[in-house]
Amino acid sequence: MRQRIFSRRNRMSSTLPAPEQDRMSHRQVLEALSGLLLGLFVAVLSSTVVSNALPRILNDLHGGESAYTWVVTAALLSITAATPLWGKLSDLVSKKLLVQIAMVIYVLASALAGLSQSIGMLIFCRVLQGIGAGGVIALGQICLAAMVPPRERGRYSGYFGAVFALATIGGPLIGGVIVDTSWLGWRWCFYVGVPFALVAIVVLQRTLKLPEAVTRKPKIDYLGALLITASVSLLMIWISLAGKNYDWASWQTAVMVLGGLALAALFVVVEKRAAEPLIPLDLFRHRTVALAALASAFVGVGMYGTTTFLGQYFQLAKEKSPTQAGLLTLPMIIGLAVSSTVAGKLITKYGKWKGFLVAGTVLLAAGLGLMGTARDDTAYALLALYMLVAGVGLGLTSQNLVLAVQNTVPRHELGAASSTVTFFRTMGGAMGVSALGALLGHKVASYTAENFAKAGIPATGAGGDGIPDLKKLPAQVVPLITDAFGHGVGTVFLIAAPFAVVGFLLVLFIREVPLRTSNDERPAAPAGAKAAELVAD
Repeated sequence: MRQRIFSRRNRMSSTLPAPEQDRMSHRQVLEALSGLLLGLFVAVLSSTVVSNALPRILNDLHGGESAYTWVVTAALLSITAATPLWGKLSDLVSKKLLVQIAMVIYVLASALAGLSQSIGMLIFCRVLQGIGAGGVIALGQICLAAMVPPRERGRYSGYFGAVFALATIGGPLIGGVIVDTSWLGWRWCFYVGVPFALVAIVVLQRTLKLPEAVTRKPKIDYLGALLITASVSLLMIWISLAGKNYDWASWQTAVMVLGGLALAALFVVVEKRAAEPLIPLDLFRHRTVALAALASAFVGVGMYGTTTFLGQYFQLAKEKSPTQAGLLTLPMIIGLAVSSTVAGKLITKYGKWKGFLVAGTVLLAAGLGLMGTARDDTAYALLALYMLVAGVGLGLTSQNLVLAVQNTVPRHELGAASSTVTFFRTMGGAMGVSALGALLGHKVASYTAENFAKAGIPATGAGGDGIPDLKKLPAQVVPLITDAFGHGVGTVFLIAAPFAVVGFLLVLFIREVPLRTSNDERPAAPAGAKAAELVAD
C-alpha cells in the first residue's frame, strides 16, 4: 500500500511542469542574472570600446579603411560561426560551465589583443574575442529561457536590452577616454574588460543555479562549422576587395561568389546528415523561426552598421575627439535602452509581442533613411533625432525576435533555436559591415578626389586607403576630407535602410502566438488557426 502511494506521488510529481516545481522568484532570477548581465556587458564592451579608438589604433598600426572594417567584422564573423556551436552544446552539457568557459576565452583573447604589434595580429585576436563574446551573448539568452517561462520573459529581456545599451554607451566613452589619456594608450581598450570578465566568472559561480538536464556526450559538428565559416568568409573577402583589387565583373568575382554559394550548399547537405547538426534544419519547419531568423539578418545590418560607422562619422566628418564621439551617439543608445525596457514590461503585462516588432522595423528603416541625409555640416539636433528614432527601432526589435522564437519551440530546442536567431543576426551584421565598409572606402575616395579636383589641389593620395589624421593635414585640405567622410557615411546609412524595410516585410508574416506561461506548455493556437497549422508554426 505504501509503495503504491509512493509510486502515485512520483507519477503526479513527474507530470507537473518544471516551472511549477522549480519556479524562481523575481529576486532569485535577478541574482542568477547578475553574472549573465555582467558578462553581456563585457561581451558588448569588447566591440564598442574600440569603435571610437579605431582611427587612432589604425594610424599607430598603419592600417587603412579595409583594416578598419576587418577589425570589426573579424569579431562578428567568429561570433557568427561560434554561436550555433555554443547553442548546440547548451542543449547537451552544463550551461553554467559553458558560459564560464566563454568568459575565460574572452579574457585570454583580450589580453593578447592588447599586445598586438600588427594589424594581422589584432584581427586574429579579435577572432578569438568573438568566439568568447559570442558564447556569452548566446548563452545569456539561453540561460534566461531555462529559468523563466515566455510570458514572464519580456521584462527580463528588457534588462538584457538595457545592459546592451549601457555597454554601448559606456564602450565608446571608455574607449575615447582611454585613447585621449596619454599615459594609458589604446591598448587599454582591450585590457579594460578583463577585470569585469573575471568578476563575472566569480559571480556566475556563486549565483547561477540552473535546473540542468541530464548531460550526454556531445557530437560536435566541426565540418558544419568549418563550411559555414568558409562560406561567409569567402563572400566577405569578395565584398571587401571587389571594385578595388579587381573589377566587380571579373573571374575573381565569379570564383568567390560561386565558391561561397557552393560551400553554403554543401553546409546544408552536411547538416541534413549530421548526428548533432550545428543548425538543426528541422527548426525551419516552424514558420516563426524561419521568418524571425531572416528578419534578424536584415536587422543585423542596421544594428552593426550604425554602431560601426557612427564613431567614424563624428571623428572624421565632425572633427570630434573619440570621447566626444561617444557622447554624441547617446541619443541612439538612450532610445534603445528605454524602448527595450518599456517594451519588455508591456509584453510581460499583455502577452503580445508582434506589434513591437512591426513598429521597431518601421522605426529602424525610418531612422536609417533619415541618417542617410547626414553630411559634415548637418545640425546635431537633427542627427540626434534621427539616431533616437533608429535606437528605438533597434530596442523594439532585436530582443523580441529571440523571444518570438523561444515561444515557438519546445524546451529541449531552446538553445539551438535561440542561437540560430543570434547566428543570423551576427551573420547579417558581419556581411553588412563588410559590404558597407567597402562601399564607404570607395565613396570616400571618390568624393575626396572630386573635392580635390574642384579645389585645384593635386589629387595625389586622395584615393588612398588610409585613415587620415586630420590634425596633421594642411588646413585647406581638412574641409575637403570631412566633406568626403560626411557624404560617404551618409550614403552608407541610406543603403542600409532598405535592409530594415525587408526586415519589416518579413515580420509582417510572422503569426503572433500568445506567450506561454510555462516552458513545457505547447504554444496556444492563434484565433482561426487550425491545429495542423500549429505544428508548422
